[in-house]
Amino acid sequence: MSISKHYKNKKVLITGHTGFKGAWLTAWLKRMGADICGISLDPLTSPNHFEVANLQEGIIDLRIDIRDPAGLEKAILDFKPDYVFHLAAQALVRKSYNDPLDTWNTNVMGTLHVLEALRNLDKHCSAVLITSDKCYDNVEWIWGYRENDALGGPDPYSASKGAAELAIKSHIKSYFPKDTSKVRIASARAGNVIGGGDWSEDRIVPDCVKAWANHEIVELRNPMATRPWQHVLEPLSGYLSLGVHLNQNKDLHGEPFNFGPLANQNHSVLELVKQMSIHWNQVKWKDISGETKGPYESGLLKLNCDKALAHLKWVAVMGFEETVQFTSEWYNAYYSDPSEIQKMTDRQIGLYQDKAKSKGLAWAND
Repeated sequence: MSISKHYKNKKVLITGHTGFKGAWLTAWLKRMGADICGISLDPLTSPNHFEVANLQEGIIDLRIDIRDPAGLEKAILDFKPDYVFHLAAQALVRKSYNDPLDTWNTNVMGTLHVLEALRNLDKHCSAVLITSDKCYDNVEWIWGYRENDALGGPDPYSASKGAAELAIKSHIKSYFPKDTSKVRIASARAGNVIGGGDWSEDRIVPDCVKAWANHEIVELRNPMATRPWQHVLEPLSGYLSLGVHLNQNKDLHGEPFNFGPLANQNHSVLELVKQMSIHWNQVKWKDISGETKGPYESGLLKLNCDKALAHLKWVAVMGFEETVQFTSEWYNAYYSDPSEIQKMTDRQIGLYQDKAKSKGLAWAND
């Protein structure tokens, strides 16, 4: 099952296509020859991957807020997609504390607006709705969360993602019957994603590259927190695989899936920074965990991805060192010559596919 062949000439709609994961997904689908419609707000940062890599070229690039149900529905019904990938979200935990209503409106009501538009789409379509690994009620146990574990979260962002999952499940049960619905829907959960092109606030990799590019010291708020870091292409390969399998197998309709690295790939923030420093010159960092008291941040969170392996034959491709190397090389390329980023992005997608093919993964076959 080659995703490259499957998405060629297919109509694919992406919400949040100007964001971090959305830009990489847009680049990958362009590489595969898909007919793309993107729905998003303007990029939130400058610089940003979407503009630096000229990803607006050759696609339908719409500026629509997913909190606008009429505008969103018109765009979806006009485009008549074969596939939908819903990534648009308020994605920052710390920002959710400052503006919880915007976070809930975007992450819950925005998802419901997508679902309502799909109710009125009278054609066969497979939709992958992306939430987050933080949708789980995290009690910081040492084993990975499974798709049937309790949802919820202590902060507005996590709670909004848990609520979005409940809304998805409810709407599927109420309006998209498995045996007759033309639209098939699944949800995808992933997190701790790193890679080139992310300049968001309060994320460790962007904090590092922004500081180091200016010969400044990066401040580590929570250096001992551990995360299952994964390169952005890992969950995207999962989303793309899920879309294909969902199209071919109605039994996956309504199912949630986790996408994360191998179970032993848990590393602290400090380990990540030290690994990144291998690829940079003259870097410095400072532990400020005892100097400031910010909002709650979880110390441990990991996912069990056995379901994706069993049903999709999906497994992560890269180890920790490769993940950090890919990420660092992209930013080094940007700060050396931004005009080369389009080529660098395409090159890294190709290298990632080659790594997956060498491991015998079905989605990477020609």
